[in-house]
Amino acid sequence: MAFKPFDLTGKVGLVTGGNGGIGLGMAEGLAQAGAKVAVWGQNPEKNAKAEEALKAHGVEVLVQKVDVADEAAIVKGVAEVLERFGRLDFCAANAGIGGGGAFEEMTTERWRRVTTVNLDAVFWTFREAARHMIERAKAGDPGGSLVVTSSTSAVHGAPRNQAYASTKGAVLSMVRGLAVEYARYGIRANSILPGWIATDMTAASQKWDKFNDKVIGRVPMRRWGEWEDFAGIAVYLASDASKFHTGDSFTIDGGYTIY
Repeated sequence: MAFKPFDLTGKVGLVTGGNGGIGLGMAEGLAQAGAKVAVWGQNPEKNAKAEEALKAHGVEVLVQKVDVADEAAIVKGVAEVLERFGRLDFCAANAGIGGGGAFEEMTTERWRRVTTVNLDAVFWTFREAARHMIERAKAGDPGGSLVVTSSTSAVHGAPRNQAYASTKGAVLSMVRGLAVEYARYGIRANSILPGWIATDMTAASQKWDKFNDKVIGRVPMRRWGEWEDFAGIAVYLASDASKFHTGDSFTIDGGYTIY
């Protein structure tokens, strides 16, 4: 029998914030590898475009309008994925928002908004996914993969971006704890740390000549990252090729962090 570790046929993946940017890159990778895919997003136009693109790969697709700042919406969203597909093998908590601005001028309201979307929502999403994966393991079908999109801001000094960076650092600790706690069920937990990626969140910087010269000019690969750069890591972490790989952090930044 041929060795096909990256064949995701029969697996189901969920990507929050999967209707664009890094999330869509992950979802595209999963779909191309044969997985059934569920994506969450709030923009109807982006949801429709994502659904069309993913269905073009010939797999079943579920696109849901889910506000990850709402715990009840997440609980309902995961339940709908399970009702539709019967299982969940890969869960990427990717949805997030920025939190830029002078630290001394940041309001508690804004701080709470960033931490709710970038940290609390990861907890709620993983909790619901893990409950299913644990039950499945106890029934004789172990395995599963939890993946969070962190950021290199979790390990760099991030001026004027402390709320965002704080959440991205926190999820690294969360994932390491999950990796140890759930290993007995064959469930892995890993983090992805993107660098400077061309997404809606970085749109302003992409048009800033000085930023492109001083910052992107320091990226060894001499370019912005693209959403397609996250398809491969999603397939690897969803596949049996990574079934003994857990508690790790994958930096995808074109070499920026080590330079």
